[in-house]
Amino acid sequence: MPHSHTAAPPAPPALTDPSLYVNRELSLLEFNRRVLAQALDPEVPLLERLRFLTICSSNLDEFFEIRIAGLKQRAAAGSTETGPDGLLPEQNLSKVAAVAHKLVQAQYRTLNQELLPALERQGIEIPRRTHWTSKLQRFARDYFQDQVLPVLTPVGLDPVHPFPKVLNKGLNFLITLKGTDAFGRDSGMAVLQVPRCLPRIINLPAQVSGHPWHFVLLSSVIHANVGELFPGMKVTGCHQFRVTRNSDLWVDEEEVANLKQALQGELLWRRYGDAVRLEVVREAPQKVCDFLLRQFGLQDHELYKVDGPVNLHRIGAVVSAVDLPHLKYPPFIPGNPPGLHKEEDYFETIRRQDVLLHHPFQSFNPIIELLRQAARDPEVLAIKQTLYRTGDASPLVEALIEAARAGKVVTVIIELRARFDEAANIELADRLEEVGANVVYGVVGYKCHAKMTLIVRREGGKVRRYTHLGTGNYHAGTARAYTDLGQLTADPKIGRDVHELFMQLTGLGHVQQMNRLLQSPFTLHEGLLEHIRFETEEARAGRPAFIQARMNSLSEPDVIRELYRASQAGVQVDLVVRGICCLRPGVPGVSEQIRVRSIVGRFLEHSRVWRFHHAGEDRIWCTSADWMHRNLDRRIEVAWPVLEPELKRRVVEEALEIYLSDDSQAWLLHADGSYERAPRRAGQEPVSAQTWLLNRFGR
Repeated sequence: MPHSHTAAPPAPPALTDPSLYVNRELSLLEFNRRVLAQALDPEVPLLERLRFLTICSSNLDEFFEIRIAGLKQRAAAGSTETGPDGLLPEQNLSKVAAVAHKLVQAQYRTLNQELLPALERQGIEIPRRTHWTSKLQRFARDYFQDQVLPVLTPVGLDPVHPFPKVLNKGLNFLITLKGTDAFGRDSGMAVLQVPRCLPRIINLPAQVSGHPWHFVLLSSVIHANVGELFPGMKVTGCHQFRVTRNSDLWVDEEEVANLKQALQGELLWRRYGDAVRLEVVREAPQKVCDFLLRQFGLQDHELYKVDGPVNLHRIGAVVSAVDLPHLKYPPFIPGNPPGLHKEEDYFETIRRQDVLLHHPFQSFNPIIELLRQAARDPEVLAIKQTLYRTGDASPLVEALIEAARAGKVVTVIIELRARFDEAANIELADRLEEVGANVVYGVVGYKCHAKMTLIVRREGGKVRRYTHLGTGNYHAGTARAYTDLGQLTADPKIGRDVHELFMQLTGLGHVQQMNRLLQSPFTLHEGLLEHIRFETEEARAGRPAFIQARMNSLSEPDVIRELYRASQAGVQVDLVVRGICCLRPGVPGVSEQIRVRSIVGRFLEHSRVWRFHHAGEDRIWCTSADWMHRNLDRRIEVAWPVLEPELKRRVVEEALEIYLSDDSQAWLLHADGSYERAPRRAGQEPVSAQTWLLNRFGR
């Protein structure tokens, strides 16, 4: 008899095989699907669910403005370059469009079938025009006459008035008409651009609606009264539309003499970049859609018909307008670490021991107060800081201005190319220069994304350096909404490293060897790969090995391949990746030892933390960098080691272990690129990392 043979399992694919890499754009859309899921979650307070819907909408706007715009440019140029997933730009656009259309449909289905009915049950209404009472109709007419009509400028389309250049993401109407005007013109079509100075959501007076939380959309008010703009003519159609444009600024830094002036010029054109998406109300007839597509040079798949207002983000105004605390997240007061209360000497506290700050659960105020104390301390000689995003009326910036006026040497590295914050950063640079601060714009070709502060203080005839390193921006507003880690230290080796980094950013010279820090674009990428390879070799030798890491995005191919090799060697890899993840976990023979989860909750997950077993040494790093090519190779980033045992314990417990235990807000990534909610443990209390941290630190 012939011998029976068991078929050998198929060989795993080569680690460069495109099938092992999730498409970056599709992964980003999957993240926004998880954000939208928060809007459908009955455990989330109702008005917060509405906010999550608007966040999903604004995220999608930026996705089209940047990611789709870039793909369209490469496709138009005939680019044959592919990413690790093997897709050409044209193929990528096709796949993304199909998913994006479904996501937009899900957004409006969530609004119309879930949120609006739930809001109505709580006495919060946004009635459609077809449901207006006569009293509301009169209010809308009066409001239109008094507040809206005076600032509107309709443009009738004819050879003298071609189709106007409409603003990026602005609210517009295409109006069809019958009849002739006073000059005998009968083009039959006009465009109305709605100025941004008009509020898109109007809170109705109680005497009109009988309720305190009834609202009406500005678009509905205009639609109901649009005939007032065209006296003697008949309006046959009034159709909202919105166009999204390419908003990525491009400046050849090698060619321009002054980056700030060049960016100021580019900002003027951001509102009028090439069109990438057209949104039109569902009721618009096909001939209107075709006409608009021709005007913007777009194809059918770039048209999005929507069942509601063309800009869902604007509905978010309802959240702040409605004063019903039980429909929102409960307020909290961030905790303050011992020794960092306002009246205490921060320098003495930091000299005694390093301080770890975990935002937003712990307050951002110590960072501001440290700078205020430095500005007023006669022993402080210099302050150096990197600024990427700061927010409006930043108290931190005011402290820097105070320090400069007090005669300190203030040096600020301002990243002018922080996307969508360019104008604010240019204004910030001007303010600091006016008071005599040294303002530098980083290094040509490399965004400065590192978060560093260096304070130089004279103590006992010597100079001591105090540093702050963080995973997030120096922005008091986002510090209450983003999770981030920061460390205050007087460690002289870290102080020297940060000093060297500032010297690189402001001066010229070769890269000096660092004592403690890893920096991109020089040592951070290779340092990360070496840590992963060390775990791989440990596992191959039969010794314990593991990797735990948390970040916003993971897409860098070299890092992914090293993680695959680590998994093949038996290293247990646990990753918490909020957004883009191009790695496929659980692929037989390749990534069976890798688990990936995403946390989406009340706060935007923003911390970046690495943990390597490293033969029992338990090496912990915090960093400003994600595991992406741009962060590791095209930006200035910093990773710093957490060395003190108590701080290491806290980082592991607060930033990794509790997140790996979360079964309330966690999503698990599957090998096919899809996500599902983490199953809850039977018979046990559910675990929410963010809630656990709020209870530990907040008040």
